[in-house]
Amino acid sequence: DLPDFDLTDAEGVKRQVLSCRPDAIIHCAAYTAVDKAEDCPDDAYAVNVSGTRAIAEAAKELQAKMIYVSTDYVFDGQGETPFQVDDRKAPQNQYGKTKLEGENAVAELLSQYFIVRTSWVFGGKEGKNFVRTMLRLSETRDTLDVVCDQVGSPTYSYDLAVLLCDMIVTDRYGVYHGTNENFCSWYEFACEIFKQAGKKMKVNPVTTQEYTSAKAKRPLNSRLSKQSLDEAGFHRLPTWQDALGRYLKLLAE
Repeated sequence: DLPDFDLTDAEGVKRQVLSCRPDAIIHCAAYTAVDKAEDCPDDAYAVNVSGTRAIAEAAKELQAKMIYVSTDYVFDGQGETPFQVDDRKAPQNQYGKTKLEGENAVAELLSQYFIVRTSWVFGGKEGKNFVRTMLRLSETRDTLDVVCDQVGSPTYSYDLAVLLCDMIVTDRYGVYHGTNENFCSWYEFACEIFKQAGKKMKVNPVTTQEYTSAKAKRPLNSRLSKQSLDEAGFHRLPTWQDALGRYLKLLAE
């Protein structure tokens, strides 16, 4: 972590990676402040592109395998059909643009790589995520407005980690989509959180336009096809509803 490992310091990154000589690298770090990236595109670029390139260059020198965790934001976010891995890329904000450039850097430099796009990630007992935010808000209010026209797959970080570990021990390199199964809107996700948590909360569905004036454009369609997982023989993740239940149990411990 900072300050020992600063992704914006390319030489420092390469020095650190080369010093521990890994057989494999799973690159999860990213600049994920989507709205802030609109105001600070150079910062997002330094982490998501330059930092990723530095790690890929070190991986190439070591002949190490590399997984790069990417995002559905590399697509245009339109329509209702799940995006295939090779569908046209058309990111609609700075975050998506820098993550796509990060993908391109990995693919350009390496042959032993996995690019894994995911979405709507939640997990851990600390830090921000949608589940913890909903639970926190339920302590101080009894009604919430939640966006109903953005659709995707909530993804439990634990389940995603299992997939990444399954991948890294193989040579089935390529581009994949890794999310929990089934699709929902943020509104439907919120309703299920309160249902499984046993909390009484009135949730009002609102459109993206009604809800926010965010600087960065959000995708309405975050559905990702898992066909490439099937073709490579990797197991799909459990349903997001099942994952949510396991996560809530973890938070209650």
